[in-house]
Amino acid sequence: MHAMVLNKIGSPLLWAQLPDREPGVGEVRLKVTACGVCRTDLHVVDGELPNPRLPIIPGHEVVGRIDAIGSGVEGLAIGERVGVPWLGHTCGVCPYCLKHQENLCDHPAFTGYTRDGGFATSLIADARYVFALGEEGTDASLAPLLCAGLIGWRALLIGGEGKNLGLYGFGAAAHIVAQVAIWQGRSVFAFTRPSDIPTQAFARQLGATWAGASDQSAPELLDVAIIFATAGELVPLALKSVRKGGRVVCAGIHMSPIPEFAYDLLWGERSIVSVANLTRQDGIDFLRLAQEIGVVTHTTLYPLRLANQALEDLRAGKFEGAAVLVPDSTPSLLDQGTHHDD
Repeated sequence: MHAMVLNKIGSPLLWAQLPDREPGVGEVRLKVTACGVCRTDLHVVDGELPNPRLPIIPGHEVVGRIDAIGSGVEGLAIGERVGVPWLGHTCGVCPYCLKHQENLCDHPAFTGYTRDGGFATSLIADARYVFALGEEGTDASLAPLLCAGLIGWRALLIGGEGKNLGLYGFGAAAHIVAQVAIWQGRSVFAFTRPSDIPTQAFARQLGATWAGASDQSAPELLDVAIIFATAGELVPLALKSVRKGGRVVCAGIHMSPIPEFAYDLLWGERSIVSVANLTRQDGIDFLRLAQEIGVVTHTTLYPLRLANQALEDLRAGKFEGAAVLVPDSTPSLLDQGTHHDD
């Protein structure tokens, strides 16, 4: 197998040829066909998440086909197309697992962080945390659903059923959850960096009621605000934009410090909550719904060897939607660095 490997925090990923592995008890092996590039991958590479397992193969929006099955696995078949998300393993015995809150497990493992991920041609996964994807849609179009889509979905559930939804940071997750919210009959208000006019236009193209800079106020009070951007200074701005009784959902796994703000912004039974990981039921429900309503992911494709370029382009905000790595042998990518797949 081949992979892009992180050996040292803050260093570029290195191309490596590694021995093939066989799946153990309760595991399956995938031939990876696509892997989304998520901001969490940047957090891992930059050392913003503590104690990664090194060396590590990043990547946790994995799509592939099963080519080997370990003992004790039921319900999955050789050749089946499946997806592997961020939450890659749970203990099953801690108080949270026993209360069906596996996303808060005390002893979890995370794909691309504490167990090898999908920036590779092959992946070993815990069969319990593998989602059947069926045959609708391309591999690259499905990859962003495995984290950007799932976290957006969980944030939407935690935010509640309010009609006016604000999305702070309009990247991979927001462009997916906006489609779900609009299908539900909600009004979407998109907040971007002040100078990011193209992304504001992209949000309106997807059906947003309003799009503007993050330091602006929406034309109407929000019922719910979801913050996907990693900037802590957005929390007071979002609180200022939500109605009394409204909720601000912090959907990122990492955020810069939240600045001091006046109690008046929180008063009126406004609340701030965070989103942690996902549950398998989240995956089942969201992937079924995404297919039902025809969620379209806007992707920019990179050959696997250009994973470092994809990460830097994500950091710089050089594309709309999501970046996806595909095996270097993909014919359309042999002679070019990126390819848009709408």
